[in-house]
Amino acid sequence: MLSSTNENIKNSSITYDPGKAGIFYFCISNYIMNVLILGSGGREHAFAWKIAQSKQLQNLYIAPGNAGTANCGTNVNIAVTDFEGIKNLVWEKDIDLVLVGPEDPLVKGIHDYFLQDDVLKEVPVIGPKKDGAQLEGSKDFSKQFMQKYNVPTAKYETFTKNNLEKGYTFLESLKPPFVLKADGLAAGKGVLILNDLNEAKNELKSMLMDAKFGAASAKVVIEEFLHGIELSVFVLTDGKSYKILPAAKDYKRIGEGDTGLNTGGMGAVSPVPFADDAFIKKVEERVIKPTINGLNKEGIDYRGFIFIGLMNCDGDPSVIEYNCRMGDPETEVVIPRIESDLLDLLIGVGSQTLHEKKYDTVKETATTVVMVSGGYPGDFEKGKEVTGLTDTKDSLVFHSGTKFDNEKVVTNGGRVFAVTSLGNSIEEAVNKSFANAGKINYDKKYFRKDIGKDLINWKS
Repeated sequence: MLSSTNENIKNSSITYDPGKAGIFYFCISNYIMNVLILGSGGREHAFAWKIAQSKQLQNLYIAPGNAGTANCGTNVNIAVTDFEGIKNLVWEKDIDLVLVGPEDPLVKGIHDYFLQDDVLKEVPVIGPKKDGAQLEGSKDFSKQFMQKYNVPTAKYETFTKNNLEKGYTFLESLKPPFVLKADGLAAGKGVLILNDLNEAKNELKSMLMDAKFGAASAKVVIEEFLHGIELSVFVLTDGKSYKILPAAKDYKRIGEGDTGLNTGGMGAVSPVPFADDAFIKKVEERVIKPTINGLNKEGIDYRGFIFIGLMNCDGDPSVIEYNCRMGDPETEVVIPRIESDLLDLLIGVGSQTLHEKKYDTVKETATTVVMVSGGYPGDFEKGKEVTGLTDTKDSLVFHSGTKFDNEKVVTNGGRVFAVTSLGNSIEEAVNKSFANAGKINYDKKYFRKDIGKDLINWKS
């Protein structure tokens, strides 16, 4: 459905071939495209902000979007798993490319849905098909995949309610902390890290026998705990070639000093001082290449982002998990560091010409500070009016959980904003983010004031 009418061509020229008298040829250097982004969080706002800058963009739609994405394109109130509604939107708006933000529609097979539909099959979908999305959708599948293709990862075993006692025995063979992972998607809550053996046994029983995480914990992966410092490396691939995107470190705990409950992420930094060029080269050789080669050997045509959650264990990478999409809030620091045209890269993914595309990053450090609702990650209230957005400067304010209410911006989620800044150092960037987070106000706002502080004076 790539637009090719004359009025939809930008930067085109007509050339005359003297060897073929009377025949003129259009030399098309850029198409103007209609693009649809699926999602409603900070990740999708960052995507929309970047794609809106592309010279190849005609119209941008975000479904369902938020109050921030409305400044980049047109929000459409369609759920990310309403495949029929998305189909109708693609047809109505003559969409040329679809970028899938969250994991749920990928695991449920939106890419497959497009390929099986005569109307949609020519529209590139950025995000893997159902078979590739298993890298995130099934912890057991991903661990088997890593083991098969010699990707370094923690020792593990998988259990069901039929072999619960063997699960207890395996736990007894490990040293604390004990890591329990629900096999399926559990809204980011399916991983438990416990220090007490009896508590770990009780939680394993709760997950398998009492369906603590529903169908997601019908299988549970138990693995040894990796010691080191965690980071995320992101890869964009067309199934054949790939680009390694900037690495990032996020902060998952609600409390300062990495205390309290796990959240979807309270902030992020990119790049990180403990992931230098030598370390990233190890990641490429030991993790990225075996992963891409393994997908090809499995017959999985993977086109999209691969999020690789890693542990730097004394200078060596070990994989914690794969995700089949970009992370949030890491996207809010990775995307602002990409200097190249993101839409052009995505076109390369869809057409499997990614190797031909230019890819550059800025040298500056990016930090993001996530502002959340009071009570998050537990119970919280929505609908709080937001003020001070126009008072910010020298930062990008990505909306994560907002909406419009009578033309006012109000809170609409646990994570509300990601305040991103660029600087020549972590300290310079994060201080900008803290200053601007202080200017944005709503009832019971909260943000961590120590994001990046552990890295400012980092010594390996």
